[in-house]
Amino acid sequence: MTPTRYLWNPPPVHSLAVQGRGERYPIHRLFFVGRNYHAHAVEMGRPVDKAVEVPFYFTKAPSTLVESGATVAYPPQTKDYQFEMELVVAIGAPGFRVDEADASKLIYGYACGLDMTRRDLQLAAREKGRPWDLGKDVEQSSVVSPIVPMAGMVLDKGVLELSVNGKLRQQSDLSKLIWNIPELIADLSKFYHLQPGDLIFTGTPEGVGPLRPGDRVEGRVDGVGTIALTVGPAQ
Repeated sequence: MTPTRYLWNPPPVHSLAVQGRGERYPIHRLFFVGRNYHAHAVEMGRPVDKAVEVPFYFTKAPSTLVESGATVAYPPQTKDYQFEMELVVAIGAPGFRVDEADASKLIYGYACGLDMTRRDLQLAAREKGRPWDLGKDVEQSSVVSPIVPMAGMVLDKGVLELSVNGKLRQQSDLSKLIWNIPELIADLSKFYHLQPGDLIFTGTPEGVGPLRPGDRVEGRVDGVGTIALTVGPAQ
């Protein structure tokens, strides 16, 4: 068989470290849940009524992935670069149209995540009914800690918090998720054939805010671990 030839070298496989394992977790897709804590939905001016609404999602390219501890440049074309601290679910088994009762079978483990956002561009797009890509799908904007294997486990409580330069900015509990983890997996699997390597960022609580070059961001989720990011000079 003739080997496939490319015009240039294909991009590398994006992956994350796995706690206690020598192998790495290869990334397939990055899914993000919008407005999944009531207090954050209110601070963004879009309250959520779970009785009449369903989860909504956006995606980012796997190339936006950055491992915890990195320094990333303050991105171009924004004056409002913001942090969002989140719990990340790592999928480890395929599933399509999964029942909520079976959703935990798809869970490989968990990580801490940061959904870094050009908020001014996101809100400008939202007001015009346009996609959020320029605000959300930002280079080096999907920051993730090493994955902690917890196959089949559902996290339904635990403190999630974030500090900037040592000052607490976000603090909540996983019990305050509007749509819990089995609900999210079951719902998302109605639209996508979920695959090993898919990451689901489950949403951020209240307290999001802007960063400046030189800021140090540190976060944690009980039972999962910690995450850190330094904002470098603007490009």
